[in-house]
Parts: sequence; structure tokens; C-alpha cells
Amino acid sequence: MPTAQGKLPLRATMAGFRRFSVAEYHKLINLGILTENDDLELLDGYLVEKMPHNPVHDGTLQKVNRRFLRVLPAGWEARVQMAITLSASEPEPDLAVVRESVDGYMGRHPEPTDFGILVEVSNTSLDSDRDDKIPIYARDGVPVYWIVNLIDRQIEVHEQPSGPSANPSYAKTTVLKPGDSVPVILGGVAVGTIPVADLLP
Repeated sequence: MPTAQGKLPLRATMAGFRRFSVAEYHKLINLGILTENDDLELLDGYLVEKMPHNPVHDGTLQKVNRRFLRVLPAGWEARVQMAITLSASEPEPDLAVVRESVDGYMGRHPEPTDFGILVEVSNTSLDSDRDDKIPIYARDGVPVYWIVNLIDRQIEVHEQPSGPSANPSYAKTTVLKPGDSVPVILGGVAVGTIPVADLLP
């Protein structure tokens, strides 16, 4: 079963590869053909190897998670490196702030109507997190997408998703540096801010 290495954009590098629907992907998992040991995720219909983590990535993710936990209001929760279900993808963002579910998401993964903010911590994955994740998340209406850019030491906040279109993207992008604070917007409401310096190593 062919996979991509994550050197993307996907559409430019995957011509001729088999695309899977989300339902087919779930079936492969349910049949035991794919397991958690395969280290794959579904991006835009393609099975893609997940990027390996280095200490600075994981340490930064821990910082980001701790800071989010301080500002999240009742009714929202943070999920770290857990799957979400989109129309043609099932990625595992570094952090997903989602509405709390009565059943704790025991019967399904969070879906677009559940999302507040998705966050990717990016060093080796920066190109993919921009070139691939932006159109994937914008197409499905993820309202706010943050890239914690470790290379340039900045937070890139993407808002106002286009939804389905020929070239899905976000209408508004804000780049914030140390000394700035990032507004935390959930369900269209500002619930607090986080200093950029608190999110970077």
C-alpha cells in the first residue's frame, strides 16, 4: 500500500497513488489492516507517514497545552495528538481545542462542528503544515488554525476559512512574534490571550 513521506503539497506529488475515503480508511482500521503501529494518517485521501518528533517539538507542545488549559472556559477541552474526522482526511493535529462531548468522543472523533482551534507545532513539518494542512482545514471550515512556527519563532494564526472551493484557504492570516499576545477565539468569542513568548521554547 503506497504512502507519501509528507514532502508535499500532496496534490503535486501523489499523482497515480490510490486515494481512500474516510469510510475506507476506517474499514482498513476496523479490519486490522492498519494499526496504531503503522504510524499513518489520512490526508486529503492519501495515507501519509506521520512526522517523527524531536525533543523541541514535544517540549513545545507540552508548553502550548499547559497554556491552553489555563484559558479554556467550561464546555471546551484540549486533545493532544488525537484524530479528528474531516471530509477527506483524518489527521492528528498536535492540539485540538474542541467542544466537550457528552460521551467523551467514545463513538466518534471530533468533527468540524466541534472545533474551536487546531494547532500544529512546526519545525521539520513546517512546509506540510502550511501547504497541506491549510487547504485541508480551510475546506472543512476549521474556524481557527494556529501554526507554532519554531523555525521563525512566530505564531501564524489563520482565520475565516473559505470552505469548499477550487483553492481552499483562509482569508485572514496574522503573524505574531514574541512581545505579542495571541487571542484565543472559541466559537467566535474571545476567551483570553496567550503571550507568544509562553508558546515558544
